[in-house]
Amino acid sequence: MQATSSNSLPDAFEHLLKADIAPGIILEQLLPLVAEALQTDRCFLYLRNPVKEKGRIEFCYCRNPLVPNVKEPEWKNDTKDLPKEDPLFAAALQAKPSVYVEDVETSHPTVVNRNFEAKTFGHRALIHAHITENGELWGILQPAIFGSPRKWTLEDHQLIESLLPRMLSPVRAYMQAVQFK
Repeated sequence: MQATSSNSLPDAFEHLLKADIAPGIILEQLLPLVAEALQTDRCFLYLRNPVKEKGRIEFCYCRNPLVPNVKEPEWKNDTKDLPKEDPLFAAALQAKPSVYVEDVETSHPTVVNRNFEAKTFGHRALIHAHITENGELWGILQPAIFGSPRKWTLEDHQLIESLLPRMLSPVRAYMQAVQFK
């Protein structure tokens, strides 16, 4: 994909992010672009309402049909048990920088809970990309590789870090329309 001259996002990303379509369509169509650009097996988007402290995996694209779709049916409180079990999620809640995990199996336990990752997601390498604003977590973009480690390149980092701030507007617009019980 060719990047535009104004930033480091490929043209297809720019066209989608500038399209006059519903935020949910933008977010859903963004996942295949990310998965293709990074050549990952799966890409999902966890969305959350920071005021209600509820979230779920709202969108999931599986580039590899053999990996599980992890879209979740229910919005759930994500600030009680999850941060204790998942250090990646705890880092996201603290609005820390995104985490590029090259190998779940060899990562330090303060960064990755191997058992949690294996049981919940099954991936081997991932990017835990935090969509934040003013210290509040709105979402997590998570491209992942199954079966083998992955060295994330400078270009991979640049793509994700350029994309995250551009995702905030459609994420917020989408979440403002969600009704919580």
